[in-house]
Amino acid sequence: QVLVEESGGGWVQTGGSLRLSCVVSGIKIGDMKWFRQAPGKQHESVANISKHSLTNYADSVKGRFIISKDDAKNTVYLQMHSLRPEDTAVYYCVATDLNDPDGSEYWGQGTQVTVSS
Repeated sequence: QVLVEESGGGWVQTGGSLRLSCVVSGIKIGDMKWFRQAPGKQHESVANISKHSLTNYADSVKGRFIISKDDAKNTVYLQMHSLRPEDTAVYYCVATDLNDPDGSEYWGQGTQVTVSS
């Protein structure tokens, strides 16, 4: 059974910081992604990190968010700085299995981030 568990969300004022964590069990993590979904909007890709630690970010978060991972802990992080009200959303971690060539994705339940103005 694959479990993807996010944590670290919460309430913060504009300009504040939060660090999200995503612990994965049941597989060895490969490429990892963070998505978010704001109320009334579709899922938006925020950042991703490849199995080789190559990173990519949405334009809206470049320079403010940093994605990283600890393969030994099977964990990925999203450090968020200079948060804005428009960053308010449920943040989801998406995991892939390093040993699965099909690239099946596993989603967590999400963690709420609320940024007040």
